[in-house]
Amino acid sequence: MPANQPSVLVMGIGNYLMGDEGVGVHLAQLLEKENLLPEGVDVLDGGTGGFHLLGYFEQYEVVILTDATLDIDRKPGSIRLLKPRFSSDFPRALSTHDIGLKDVVETLILLNQMPEIYLFAVSVNRVQQQCTTLSEPVQKAIPELVRQINGLIATLR
Repeated sequence: MPANQPSVLVMGIGNYLMGDEGVGVHLAQLLEKENLLPEGVDVLDGGTGGFHLLGYFEQYEVVILTDATLDIDRKPGSIRLLKPRFSSDFPRALSTHDIGLKDVVETLILLNQMPEIYLFAVSVNRVQQQCTTLSEPVQKAIPELVRQINGLIATLR
């Protein structure tokens, strides 16, 4: 990676065992398996978040998150790009992992080590217990999500 380009991490967050709630994890696995990101951009399956991710946020200048959000007013599979600056800027998530992620952001703010964060929020309207597949509308959103992430990365470089 050239010295003038920021270090970038794409991190998928979610619970793989809860259907659409695991869209971020499904995406991270796809990005890595199919090598769908530009050279020099790292990808991480962040699982359900938590303080074990703190080092990754400290290590990169830009962190691009992908997570499911409960948006009953939006169609499942809708994608929003947000630029949260504070933990309160994160949309409502579906499970307890949002608490860990918000705690990580609060800690980074306190340590004055906050990277530039972008969040691709994928709308879902239900959680399927013990299900490792995505619903059809969320699965169909994946190619567009990949396109938007690569578009954002292009603007950062």
